[in-house]
Amino acid sequence: MKRLFRTSVLVLVGIAALVAYTCTFVVDEREQALVVRFGKIDRTITEPGLYFKLPFVVDQVIYIDDRILFFETSDKPVQVIDSRRYLVDTITMFRIVDSTRFRESVQASLSRARDRIDTRLEAALKATYGRRTFEEALSEKRGEMMREIRDSLRPQARDIGIEIVDVRVRRMDLLPEVLRSTYDRMSAERLAEAAEIRAVGTERSLQIRAQADRQAVVLVAEAQRDAEIIRGEGEAKRNGIFASAFQQNPEFFAFYRSMKAYANSLQGSDTTFVLSPDSEFFEYFSGRAGTPGNQPAAGE
Repeated sequence: MKRLFRTSVLVLVGIAALVAYTCTFVVDEREQALVVRFGKIDRTITEPGLYFKLPFVVDQVIYIDDRILFFETSDKPVQVIDSRRYLVDTITMFRIVDSTRFRESVQASLSRARDRIDTRLEAALKATYGRRTFEEALSEKRGEMMREIRDSLRPQARDIGIEIVDVRVRRMDLLPEVLRSTYDRMSAERLAEAAEIRAVGTERSLQIRAQADRQAVVLVAEAQRDAEIIRGEGEAKRNGIFASAFQQNPEFFAFYRSMKAYANSLQGSDTTFVLSPDSEFFEYFSGRAGTPGNQPAAGE
């Protein structure tokens, strides 16, 4: 009897423990809970704590994350106002604010909610970027564009119990084929700019050379002119000295000029003269120098 009684007590305690376990549940501060009774939402719990429910399959508890969640999308095609196409990566941050609506609209499934938001996000991206240029998308208007996309998502997200906290654009790249054509165009523009700069440099070089050549011609001409003037002045001064010396001693000047004529005429070893012995050229060899009428001509 004692053994049977003890066994009965243990069974009753086990059953009580099982019932207590199936009738209680805990909600922590990171989540909220929906109590569903026979497929219908009985109540929503948003505060953390220990709660009770009907045991077994009568009441079911669905836990819903109460934190800020996010999902990423990659390579969303958009087209800006100048018809260029780009790929955009985004991060969408959201929070579930209406558990009942979230359960009724998407069966409390984050993947279904993401699909709904993602469809609307792609449309919002195309609409927002389609009204702007690529330069505007990279300017200070970028923040305004992200707010516009966020506000465009909020009405549909609110219909499924979700609040869109923020939308951020992580990356914006050209499509591969557009990227190649853009690089080719940029390369062509740089080459054209380089050719233009090179042409300007060549033109400037020719101008500098022409100016330098003109200055060189002018300098040489002025130098030759000054040289001729100085040479003429020197010749005039030399002739003046010769004339003064001739007036002082005509006989010595005649002798000096004859000696110079001999030196200039008899240069080299193969010089041959065919002259008469009584020629005036040999007057200082024949002893006729100094007699009247026999003075050698100037310059001989």
